[in-house]
This record gives sequence, structure tokens and C-alpha cells, in this order.
Amino acid sequence: MISIPRLLVILLLCTSSAINAQTQFDVFEASIPEIRSALEQGRLSSVQLVQQYLDRIQAYDRQGPRLNSIVRLNADALDIARALDEERQRTGSRGPLHGMPIVVKDNYNTDDMPTTGGSVALANFVPSENAAQIDKLIQAGAIILAKTNLHEYAYGITSIGSLLGQTRNPYDPRRVPGGSSGGTGAAVAASFAAAGFGSDTCGSIRIPSAFNNLIGLRPSKGLSSIYGILPLSHTQDVAGPLARSAEDLAIILDVVIGYDARDEATAIVQGASLPGFVERLGSVDLSGLRIGRLQEYFEGTDANLRRSLEDALDWYEQQGAEIIDVEIPDMADLIRRSGLIGHEFKPDIDQYLAQFSVDENLNLNLNSIVSQGLYHEAVGGVLSRSNESELDEQAYQLAIATRAQLRKAIEAVIAELALDAIAYPTIKRTQVFTGEAQAGSNCSLSANSGLPALSMPVGFTGNGLPVGLELLGGFLQDAELLAMAYAYEQALTPRRAPSTTPPLESGLAPRAQTFSLSFERSSIRLWAEFEFDVLTNLFHFDIRKEPGSSGIVHAATLVIDRDEDGDAQDPIVLNLLPPDTDAAQGNHFMSAQFRDAVVDRRVYLRVFADSFPRTGVAQLLE
Repeated sequence: MISIPRLLVILLLCTSSAINAQTQFDVFEASIPEIRSALEQGRLSSVQLVQQYLDRIQAYDRQGPRLNSIVRLNADALDIARALDEERQRTGSRGPLHGMPIVVKDNYNTDDMPTTGGSVALANFVPSENAAQIDKLIQAGAIILAKTNLHEYAYGITSIGSLLGQTRNPYDPRRVPGGSSGGTGAAVAASFAAAGFGSDTCGSIRIPSAFNNLIGLRPSKGLSSIYGILPLSHTQDVAGPLARSAEDLAIILDVVIGYDARDEATAIVQGASLPGFVERLGSVDLSGLRIGRLQEYFEGTDANLRRSLEDALDWYEQQGAEIIDVEIPDMADLIRRSGLIGHEFKPDIDQYLAQFSVDENLNLNLNSIVSQGLYHEAVGGVLSRSNESELDEQAYQLAIATRAQLRKAIEAVIAELALDAIAYPTIKRTQVFTGEAQAGSNCSLSANSGLPALSMPVGFTGNGLPVGLELLGGFLQDAELLAMAYAYEQALTPRRAPSTTPPLESGLAPRAQTFSLSFERSSIRLWAEFEFDVLTNLFHFDIRKEPGSSGIVHAATLVIDRDEDGDAQDPIVLNLLPPDTDAAQGNHFMSAQFRDAVVDRRVYLRVFADSFPRTGVAQLLE
């Protein structure tokens, strides 16, 4: 018979082993199937899963790189996770999203949290009911972990607003994350949740996907409901997920698509067989593909983007696909005449605020927002113009008719050339620095035609910025587009996590590393201290001539990738000490190459002085 003390010891050991097994799982870059497997095997609970994501948000959203992507956390997330853990034990899993934390753009209605559109005007606006896609996620067992920042009212592509300010890009926190779903893009790239949701009126899912090394689909108009999403233009608006992989995207799309009587656009799928995104992932025959390369959108694209884009199309061609240069007749003119945001925004937002307000006396509308100045200056122009405009019914109907013409022109090219997709850059320009205007969007071809378009990651620029290729397909050919991207992803693994949001260490962000160097050759004596901070991607230096150093220093530089003798072979990375200077300090924003060299300790201090003026003398930073 086992004694009580021994039984307690056994129970404690078993409990400790279970806890250790669970805490070994790290959510960093974890896919939905990996998380689901850990949950089903008991290696992880949803409570622990939520806590890990909360820890990452705590470490990186307002600290470290200060992504500023999260508007607010769901205060009930841990309680919801606990209930879902108990439900899993009692009755099993609801499906692949059971207990899965998701972040959603803060223009999706949530009846337990404010829905703000990124604006101080709606800081406490709690809508009367959830968005349709939110209800589907909750029914599937997903946990709405947080609301994410956006370009105010989704009216722009840099993700800045009066409520939270500017969201930053985790691949370079000096730059924008795209928009308007930039908060979701940055949060998903930084592993703040299993996946995230955005909306796309003209590029707002696709551009953040391209800018954050994610995959995102602007679905065929009507494939999923936009009911309960703060509108920019109800005809152009669509909504859906952004994810770190094609499979994750497919899993979520299968949950949220479908008919909704409250969104008349979804009548196109009423009673129809919905596309099975997961089922179709491996269905593409690369050797039979015909991809149209849209000449006009490649012209003028930044050279540092174009190489990755061309390489991706070359890969498809190497697999047997046929790449055909295409043009769409009158494309620019048709796009120019078919935009609807200017026509629909004011009546749409006024109707939304009236419909979902729980306070009948609130009397909140665009005019009251503009007249009180309750908006960020970045959207002041577009809001004022929208508020002053009156709907021109004739011009509005003409724009709608032109949309049909644009779609017909695209479909004619697809049919005539038997194309599976038309390919072009998601955006022609790299991510601008915060505060600058972002140019180069190719969003309108899909947005103004209602045809599906998917942005897929295809590599990085020389300075480490993600690049996205967009695939436009025929109506309701969404699953085929995702299957094409999946084949590329499986072969080349284009996903690379941002360096500024690494795995946590015991629940905390890694600390900055410091190291020093003492250099003494001939009559030259230098001392330097360095700090390497991966969270900000900054390399701080503090260098000075030591007392007793009588030689003249012309430059003290950093170089990397030395040969076996430590002699400099590559170009100078950074000059720390200019001529006629005895001391200097500063910060250097690291390239990926330089960052890797610091980690591997392959960085040399190379000093040029009177006693070694031409080639200098190199010393390893250890």
C-alpha cells in the first residue's frame, strides 16, 4: 500500500511534468496546426496559449520596437480560454480554431469591447451586436484576444489615427506597416496571435500582407459577409484574415466565408457549394498554369522589389508554368472612373453609426466628427471632403456601371488567354518612413472589379524589407489563387520572422548585449563600448582616444566578413571616428548582414592612422 507522503510526491512529480511539457511549447511563429496539435495532445492549454501571446504583446507592443499595434486587449480573454479548455475536456474540440487566439482590426463590431475605427470620436463606441465574421469565429471556438490599430476609418495605407497614433513595422520600426489593416499586419508578423483579421476597400489586407511578410486574400465580393464592419465603401469593402502561412489562411477562410442574409452581396453564394480552401491547397498543377504578367504594373516598380518579384515568376516558369505578358485595354481610365469611396463613405458611416449605436440620443455622424475636429490630421482632408460632398446619383451610377466594364475587360483577357491568374506587384514602392506618404499601390484592379486578389510573400529587398506579389483571379476562384501561393510557399519557405520580436526568454524580451574593446597599436590607443539591441535593431557605439594616445587617427571603422588572417576584404560598414575627432558616439540601424555578423562576432574595428594610413589595422570585436 502506498503511503500518503509518497502518493503526494508522485502527484507533485506528475503535475510538474505536465506543466513542464506544456510550457515547452513556444508560440513564436507557431502555425495553427502546430498549436492545435499541442492543445489536443495536452502539451498546451488555451490559458497558457493566451498568456504567451499576452507576454509577447507586453514585451514588444509598447516596449522594445514599440510596434503600437494593439488598441486594447480583451479583458476576458483568459476566462474565455479557461472555459474553452474545460469544454475541450468535457465534449471535445469544436474544430481547428477551438481555443485559438485571434486579433481583429478595430473596425469589426465587438459587443463587449469598443469598436473605434482608430478614432478618438469612437473611443467608447460599443456597438449593439457583433460583426458577422466575429460571431463565426466565436462559434468556432476562437478567442478574440485584442483589437488592432488601423489607418483612421480605414481611409489610408500607413496606419495612423487619432486614438493610438502610428503603428510601426516590425521589420523596420522606422517604417510604416502598410494599411489600413497595419495593426493586424504588424501584430500577426510579430506573433501576437495565431492570425488576424483586416478589411480591404483598396489594398488594406494586401498591402499590410506585403509589407509584413504575410499572406492575405481580398476575397471575391460577396464570398464573406461585411455585416457589422465599420464601412468605408460598402460596395468595395471586403473583410478577412491575414496569416503567416497559406494553410493558416485556408483554415480560417473555411470558417468565415458563406451566406449572410444581412449582407446582400453574399447572395452569390446562397445555396451554392463554398470553395474548400484547405481541401484545395494541394490541388494546383504547376506545369499547367498560365500566368499573365501585367506589364503596366511592373513598369516603374522599385528595382529592389522587382528582383524578388521576377524571381518568383521565374520559379513558376521553371516548374512548367507559362508566363505571358498581358495588357488590359483602357485599364487606367476604367479604374479612374470606377472608384466608389468618395460616393459611399459619408452615407455609409452615418448609417452604420445610427444602426449600431446603443444610445439613441448619441446623434453621432460624420458631420459631428468633422465639426468637432475629432480626427487625426492625416485624414483631415479626406474626411472634410467627404463631409462636404453630396451624393451625385448620376455620377454614382456611372461609377457602378464602369466597375462592370472593368470586370468585363479583365475577364475577357483571362478568358482569351486561358489564364489562371494575372500577376503584378502588390505595391510598387518599399515601406516609407513613418510620417511620409506611401505611394505605389496597385489596389484598384481587384477593388474596383470585385475579383479576388491575393498577396503572397516572395522575398526581401537588400535591406531586409518584405516583398509581396499579387495574384488576381476570376470570380470565386479564390481557392485556386491560394493553392498557387501554397505551392510556392511549400517549395521556397518565404516566411522569415522579424528580428525585432524574437522568442521570449522566460517570458521576457532578451536584453541588449554590451561589450567593449581596447585597441593599442604603435602610438594609437582607443577604447570603445558597444551595445547591440535586437529589439530596436540599433547598434550603439561610444569610442574615444585614450589618454597617452599620441598618434593621429584618420578614421576608426567597422567592417565584417574578414578572411582567415583578419584582413579587411569587404566595404566599410560604418565610420565611428571621423578625422580630427577624439571621441564620438551614436546609433547605427543594422542591416540583416551586419546584425548577423554582430551575433556571430564577425565584426572588426579597422583603424587608419599616421602609422598605418593606407590599409589600416583590423581588430576583432570580441
